[in-house]
Amino acid sequence: MHNIKSGIAKDTVCKNDRPNITDGDLCSVKCSAVIIAGGLNSRMGGKNKAFLKIGNKTIIERLLDTLYSIFDDIVLVTRKPELYEHYSVRIVTDIFDDRSSLTGIHSGLYHAENPFAFVAPCDAPFLQKAFIKMIIESISPENDVIIPHHDGYYEPLCAAYSKRCLPKIEAQLNSKNYRIFDFFDTVNVKEIGSEAIRSVDPDMLSFFNVNTPDTLARSIKVLEEKGYC
Repeated sequence: MHNIKSGIAKDTVCKNDRPNITDGDLCSVKCSAVIIAGGLNSRMGGKNKAFLKIGNKTIIERLLDTLYSIFDDIVLVTRKPELYEHYSVRIVTDIFDDRSSLTGIHSGLYHAENPFAFVAPCDAPFLQKAFIKMIIESISPENDVIIPHHDGYYEPLCAAYSKRCLPKIEAQLNSKNYRIFDFFDTVNVKEIGSEAIRSVDPDMLSFFNVNTPDTLARSIKVLEEKGYC
């Protein structure tokens, strides 16, 4: 088995910095949000992608603004909690020692206050509110994973997961298998296809990740073309 360490949730300061949310902004589905901030940032020369500035905001600031307009429970999974202490978000560390996206999903889902969690990467500056709402509004009680599927690919870091997935994920991590999709055969998966995605996000901007200098340059172009602040 993998060595398991304590993944203690840590509330940050500056809670008053959260965007103002009204009850009408919150989705009725009991769903938390999880931000995965555990990459090595090797393709960005070691620069933390979450703190890259696009326009007048960093990627993590853009992401938090979007998520707090929908969710009232947000968990950020990181191996460097000290970097995020001044952000208005609940910080947790990985429970399993091994570094992987699946490890991050596991920890975020474990610490989420609700039975479902929408998972997002820390390098997605243009995650669309309408897209997120479509995913969480697609949740049915029998679903375990609600995941976008387009052009032959799944988007596991823009998907919702049930806490019922935890035992399956833990068994997989204990066997040193870090492929996210490998436990899908053992749970109830609902796919959201291209047509549905494009109905709320025509340019598929929710899947735009800034992970290289080229994509950072492209993100600035997107910002100018789409008129985001």
